[in-house]
Amino acid sequence: MDPALLQSASADADLVFVGKERGRQALTQDEINDLLVEQASQGKSVVRLKGGDPFVFGRGGEEAQVLARNSIPFEVVPGITSAIAAAAYAGIPVTQRRVATCFTVVSGSEDPAKPESSIPWDVLARTGGTLVVLMGWAALQAILEKLQQEGMAADTPVALVQWGTWKKQQTVDGTLSDVVTRAKEAGLAPPVVAIIGPVAGLRQELRWFDRQPLFGKKVLITRSRTQASRLRTLLEEQGAETLELPSIEIAPLEDNFELDATLAQYGLLPLDTPFGTISKFWAIFSSTNAVDAVFGRVDAYGNDSRVFSDSTIGAIGPATAEALAQRGIKADFIPATSVSEAVVKELSDREWSGVPVLLPGADIGRDVLARGLADLGAKVERVTAYQTITPSNAAEDARKLLSQGVDVITFTSSSTVRNLLDILEGDKSLLESSLIACIGPVTAGTAEGLGLRVDLKAAEHTVEGLVETLVNYFQ
Repeated sequence: MDPALLQSASADADLVFVGKERGRQALTQDEINDLLVEQASQGKSVVRLKGGDPFVFGRGGEEAQVLARNSIPFEVVPGITSAIAAAAYAGIPVTQRRVATCFTVVSGSEDPAKPESSIPWDVLARTGGTLVVLMGWAALQAILEKLQQEGMAADTPVALVQWGTWKKQQTVDGTLSDVVTRAKEAGLAPPVVAIIGPVAGLRQELRWFDRQPLFGKKVLITRSRTQASRLRTLLEEQGAETLELPSIEIAPLEDNFELDATLAQYGLLPLDTPFGTISKFWAIFSSTNAVDAVFGRVDAYGNDSRVFSDSTIGAIGPATAEALAQRGIKADFIPATSVSEAVVKELSDREWSGVPVLLPGADIGRDVLARGLADLGAKVERVTAYQTITPSNAAEDARKLLSQGVDVITFTSSSTVRNLLDILEGDKSLLESSLIACIGPVTAGTAEGLGLRVDLKAAEHTVEGLVETLVNYFQ
């Protein structure tokens, strides 16, 4: 089962691994049954998460019986069995008009040569439909030989799909007589789904998943976990296998006194300020984090977006503009590019003399925008709205991921570059075998200044632009 599914679990959920594979299992089936009953009996909400469909060779029926006999209420969420999903992701319909009008799913864990097999191989060899074998890698050669002995043609198409639907999916095509040899030469190993029958011959025409531009590429995301979802989604839509290694973590301030005092001075919080209240001003948000941090304080004091009614709002980047839009604010200014020097240049034709400007941001970051507006005559207030910290266990996670081999390392800010090198204690050798892709010239400049080789720079300085650059490169 893809570990990415666990990201949907709440942060305080207990995660218990009970996986099984041939010759190795964390818990026996009886122990799993007992664990379900024990946890549910404590009044907990328990999810028994399975790959595929729980009632197709998933022991779901057995587990449901145990729950029913212990008077524990449950519900079943049907899944898509790997017998269908792996085939579809390989470009194979298990049924096709005028090709196959039926399909059969069998467990391959039983030796087909034993005297009293419970599987009617003689019948299956003559149905003319599609035969899907699950959990059959160890016995596959014997199964294919048995089908030939029972009358199935040696040149019947066969497709073997390893890690079906995963980004590391691999498919080997062949026939009843040669596919196992081909699969071993390709290095296939369990889990493997075998699709046997004429429909397997449709794969070359219908394959789609492994034709995506980034298919088979491992891309490392170094953004904070709260920011990574958009980049991860875009990369996976293009077929990439994404690995997350947050080199920074966004955290609230330990003390909001200075932030609250500044926001109150601009009339955003209902607090008395000895400096009076500034009613007309610019507020320029450089990131979605800045939006979340400021509105977190506005919300905490019972206010809402109406406190910005007399201000002019700037949003650096479309994602920041969208975050403001979700708060009911349409940004008055969105620069054509997110690079601070270019933003200053774009704003330079406006009158700034004596104009108050509020710039909420991180505890680290460049002062280019603040200095540039101050040089134009603005009265700039740069206030720390949130902090960036290094995630726990980051060093161990970084070395483990990078040692597995990564095709591309993405950097979306200067801080992600600096933090990753800090985590690695300056050891750049782990990054040398990967392409390094940066979201823009500022991030690239930081990387190069720290001794890294930058291979790709996004033309458009957004996560969308970064993904487009990767797609163009690999195509």
